[in-house]
Amino acid sequence: MSRRRLAAAATVVGLAAAGLTVTGSTAVAYGDGYSALIQRASYGVPHITARDFASLGFGAGYVQAEDNICLIAERMVTVRAERSRWFGADTDNVSSDLFHQKAIDDQAAEKLLDGPHDGVRAPSTQVRDQIRGFAAGYNAYLRDGKAITDPACAGKEWVRPISELDMWRAHWAQMVLTSSGALAGGIVAAAPPTASRNSVPPSAPQAAVVAGSEGMPTGLGSNAYGLGRDATTSGAGMLLANPHFPWDGADRFYRMRLKVPGRYDVEGAAGVGGPIIEIGHNGQVAWSHTVSVAKRFVWHRLELVPGDPTSYRYDGEPRKMTARTVTVQTPDGPVSRTLYDTHFGPVVVVPGQFEWTTTTAYAITDANATNNRALDGWLAMGQAGSVGELRTVLDERQFLPWVNVVAVDRRGQALYADHSVVPRVTDSLAAACIPAPFQDWYESEGEAVLDGSRSSCELGRDPDAAVPGILGPANLPALVRGDYVANSNDSYWLANPEHPLEGYPRIVGDEQTQRSLRTRLGVHQVQQRRTGTDGLPGRGFTTSNLWDVALGNRAYGGELVRDDLVRSCEAEPTATTSDGATVDLTAACAALRGWDLRVDLDSRGAHLFTEFALAKGLRFADPFDPTAPLTTPSRLAVDDPEVRTALANAVQKLDGIPLDARLGDIQTEPRGAEQIPIHGGRDVAGVFNLIEGGFEPGVGYSKISQGTSFLMAVELGRDGPSGRQILTYSQSANPNSPWYADQTRLYSEKGWDTIKFTQRQLQADPNLVTYRVGERRD
Repeated sequence: MSRRRLAAAATVVGLAAAGLTVTGSTAVAYGDGYSALIQRASYGVPHITARDFASLGFGAGYVQAEDNICLIAERMVTVRAERSRWFGADTDNVSSDLFHQKAIDDQAAEKLLDGPHDGVRAPSTQVRDQIRGFAAGYNAYLRDGKAITDPACAGKEWVRPISELDMWRAHWAQMVLTSSGALAGGIVAAAPPTASRNSVPPSAPQAAVVAGSEGMPTGLGSNAYGLGRDATTSGAGMLLANPHFPWDGADRFYRMRLKVPGRYDVEGAAGVGGPIIEIGHNGQVAWSHTVSVAKRFVWHRLELVPGDPTSYRYDGEPRKMTARTVTVQTPDGPVSRTLYDTHFGPVVVVPGQFEWTTTTAYAITDANATNNRALDGWLAMGQAGSVGELRTVLDERQFLPWVNVVAVDRRGQALYADHSVVPRVTDSLAAACIPAPFQDWYESEGEAVLDGSRSSCELGRDPDAAVPGILGPANLPALVRGDYVANSNDSYWLANPEHPLEGYPRIVGDEQTQRSLRTRLGVHQVQQRRTGTDGLPGRGFTTSNLWDVALGNRAYGGELVRDDLVRSCEAEPTATTSDGATVDLTAACAALRGWDLRVDLDSRGAHLFTEFALAKGLRFADPFDPTAPLTTPSRLAVDDPEVRTALANAVQKLDGIPLDARLGDIQTEPRGAEQIPIHGGRDVAGVFNLIEGGFEPGVGYSKISQGTSFLMAVELGRDGPSGRQILTYSQSANPNSPWYADQTRLYSEKGWDTIKFTQRQLQADPNLVTYRVGERRD
C-alpha cells in the first residue's frame, strides 16, 4: 500500500478509534443545534466550517478533545486550583493552586466579562459564542461516550465537563503568563516580617524571571519574517512564522482552520484549548508573533507605617493592605495562606531582591490582569484585509498581551509592531518616580520600580490608549516597509536595520545595544537571500527557498569563531576545567575542525560547540559598535583563559559521547519506542532554528523540551495563499493517536505539509476525511 493510502487508512482508523461512525469518508451527524463540518486533512489537521461562531467554537472544542483531551483537562485542573488534589501536594502545585484560587476568589475571570466601563468594551457576542461553543463541544465529546485512549488521563476522575467560566479562567491565565503568572510563587509567599513563611516557600525560578535580561519566561521565544514586495520574487507578501514554544504540556500549539462563510476564514495555529487562531493567515493578510522584551508589570516600593507592616503611606496618609485567607484542598487536608493586596495590586516577594521588611514592601501592577480585549483582537486580525486594517486593529484594541506582531498583505506590505500591553512608564515618569537605587536597573533591564508613596507616580493614561495605565500607540514602535521586517526576540530597534526604531520609553525595549547572534543571523539570512549570496539559486524569496533558509541550520557563532577556536586548541591541546581537572583537547580540536558549521542531522561536532557556547565560551575580543550592530562583536577572545576553560568543561560534560558524533544520533525526540532524530540547535550558538533538548550524561539530548514548534511559510498570491507548514511535535499528544508522530518524522526530514486554504487545495488532499459534529441546544 502507498504511503498516502496508508495515511488515509490511518486517518479512518483513528476516527473509528475515537468513537466516530465512519461511512466512506463521512461520519454520522448529531443534531440540529450546534453543527460544524469537520474536514480532516493530512496529519489530522481539521478544517472547521460552521454557520455561526457558536458552532465554530463547538467544532473546535470537539476536535481538540479528540486529539488532546488530556492537555485541556489538565489546564482546567490548574485554573480550578485543583492540582494538589489530583497531582500531589508538592510546593509547585500548592503554590499554583493558591495563586489560581486567589484569582477565583477575586473573580478575575468574571471581571473580563464586565463592560463597558472606563472605555473598556466587553467581549463581543461572537467571542462569547465561541467560548460557549468550545466548552459545549468538549463536553459533547465526553457525553458521546468516546473512550479516552491517552494513558495520561484515561480513567482519571479529573477529566470532567468544563464550563464557559473555566474557559475564561484559562484565558486570563494566558494573559498574565509573563507577569503575575510568572511571579505566582512570590505572590503566594508574600508575608509580613512577623508572620510565618513556612507553608509555601518561594520557588527559585521566580527571581530568575524578574532579573532575566530577556524579559521572557523560560521556554518562550520566536522568529518571524515579514517579506514585502521588494523581497519576494512574485511581489506578493510572504511570511515566516517560527514560534519557539514548549514541546510538551498545555502551551503546545494546535493547527486548524476556522471558517464562518462570509464572516471569518483563517488557517493557522492556536494554543491547545484556544478557540481562535492566534498565528495564521486569511486570503489577504498573514501574521505571526514573537515574544516581546517589553515589560508587563511595574513594581511599587511601599513605605510602610512604623509598627504596622501591613499598612503603607500614600500621599502622607496610611492605607491598609487588603488581607484575605485563601484555602485549597490537598490529599493531606486544606492548606491556607493569607495573601495581601494593595490598590496597586498584589504584594510580591523575591528573595534577595524584593523583601518584605518592617519598613518596605513591594507590590506590582499587572497591565494584563484586566486585558479582556485579546480574543476580540485576534478575531479582528483574522478579518483584516490589509496591513493597514490590521494596524488599525492593533491601535484601537491594544490587546496583544506579551508579543510583537509581524504581518504582510497581498499587496506586498510588511509590518512590524510592538503594540502590546505595556505599563505607562514614560521617560519623564521614570525620571521623577523611580528611586535612585533602581534607576540603573531601569536603564539596563527596563524594570520599573516606582515610588508607591505618591499619587503623582501612578501610571496615568495616554490620550490614545485603549485603557488607563498602558502606553498608547504613539508611544509604541511600528514600521511598515516594502522590503522586509524581522524579529528574533530582541527589541524593536532593528526590525529593519535600514530604518532603526528609536526614541521609545525604556520599558518597551533597549536601543543601540548588542543584538543576539540569532537576531544577527536572522537579518543576514534575509539580506543574503535578497542579493543571492547565500548559496541558494537565484535571488529573492519564494516559499520554497524561505523554507530552506529557515531550516538551513547555520550556527552563526561557529561561523564567527570556530577557526580561531581550533587554532587556539591545536596550539595548546590541554586545558583545565572549572573544577581543576586537566583535559586533553586533541579530539575536540579535530571534531571542531571537521564540523560543517551547521546543526543538521549529519553535522558532526555540533554538540561540542553547543556545549562550549553554553559554558560561556563565546567571549569576544572586539567591543559592540552601535554603528555596526550586525557585525560586532565578532572576534573570539583567544587570550581570555575562560575560553579554553569553557572548551574543557564542554569536553568533560560530553564524557562518554563521541565528540564527532552525528547530531541526529544524539539529539532525538521519543515517540513510543522510536527515537526520532531532530535537527536544530541553541540560540546561544547563534542558531536560527532553535531546538533545545535536556542533556542526559553519556547519551546526549534524548528529549526535546522546546524550540521550533509551528512553522509556516505562506505567500499571499494572486490565486490565494500557498506555501508550507508543519507542527513539529505533531497534532496530538496521545501516543495512541494516528497523529502523534507523523509531523515529527516529517520535521526530521525537513519536510512539510502544504497550505490548504482554497477549496481546490483542500479537495486535492488524498487523505481528506469529512464528518459533522453537533448537538441540540438547550
